[in-house]
Amino acid sequence: MKNYFNVFALKLIAFIILFANCKKSNEASPISNEEPTIEIKTLFSNREIIWGMDFLPNGELLFTEKRGKLFRYATDGNITEITGLPAIHAGGQGGLLDIRVHPQYASNGWVYICYASLPAGSNQAQLNLMRFKLNGNTIADTQIIFQTSAGNTWYGHYGSRIEFDKNGFLYLSVGEGGSGSYGGPTATNKNSQDVKSEWGKVHRMKDDGSVPTDNPVLQGNTTATTLFSYGHRNPQGMVLNPFTGEIWESEHGPKGGDEINIVRKGKNYGWHLVSHGTNYDNTQISASPFMDGMESPIHTWTPSIGTCGLAFITDNKFKKWKGNLLTGSLASRYLSRCEIKDNQIVKEYKLLENEGRIRNVKQAPDGSIYVSVESPGRIIQIIPK
Repeated sequence: MKNYFNVFALKLIAFIILFANCKKSNEASPISNEEPTIEIKTLFSNREIIWGMDFLPNGELLFTEKRGKLFRYATDGNITEITGLPAIHAGGQGGLLDIRVHPQYASNGWVYICYASLPAGSNQAQLNLMRFKLNGNTIADTQIIFQTSAGNTWYGHYGSRIEFDKNGFLYLSVGEGGSGSYGGPTATNKNSQDVKSEWGKVHRMKDDGSVPTDNPVLQGNTTATTLFSYGHRNPQGMVLNPFTGEIWESEHGPKGGDEINIVRKGKNYGWHLVSHGTNYDNTQISASPFMDGMESPIHTWTPSIGTCGLAFITDNKFKKWKGNLLTGSLASRYLSRCEIKDNQIVKEYKLLENEGRIRNVKQAPDGSIYVSVESPGRIIQIIPK
């Protein structure tokens, strides 16, 4: 009997070690401990604010300008406007925002954009998610598959990033909208905590906008909706972690308290009730940034850097940087490169300092990094040699 238990114990230990190694393998291992040699190249300049960008299978870049224009950047360097967009409200922080090419574009041809609009006769903006197909340099077969209520009266905090997970579900980040942004017990904009409101949420849906059957039923609702997580302030970065399959999200804090979060089903991320920052008038939002029932961010910045856009480095040519997370900084004007260990950011490095407000970052099919910078609007390419 003693030998039996000894054998069982050894097998159990071996299984635990194997499980731990399998779990660890979900995180990226750098190809080497060497720093990569990189080249910095400006692809084009003198544009407006380049908000969203994504790649077609042939390597061409689609990019949006916040003012309400959509363009195609061809591999030969030519830029062509794509026409046929609906009426877009570009006031405040709104406009033509993110763009995402469907992962199965080669077989279905779908492209997704999100944009702000004003319903007829209204001064309250809404956020729309539309998909379409390209017919030359014109959009066709347009379908609005998601729309918020028209409740954004100050034209701020739309959020608005689009991402797909490994199972083909579509995620859309939506900011708090409403009448303004103020945290704490006297806050008047409670959209982020209101499970009946589309604002202040990360939404998860099928690629046609319908509700997945395994979406959460949030407390206060009787059925599942597109709402996947809530308590978000202004999430302007979202990306699939290709090493773990999780969706990572970044959002602006108020005065301090910018966040990186891992989006989890049905979880509450705290805004307007808790924050690592303060209101802009320096009043306290919460006695503690932690509260029972609220998910804590995996990383915060105080002072705020204005985190915007997210991308993981997956190309082996980046050597030691492989597996790092990139985020733009609007306020502090640099590209943040973050080392990750056990789903935590353990070290940060600054790239492209003083180039300007960095709005977005994306890894291209060839492994290089595309960075959109403002004033003037331009795309900078980071090429590993």
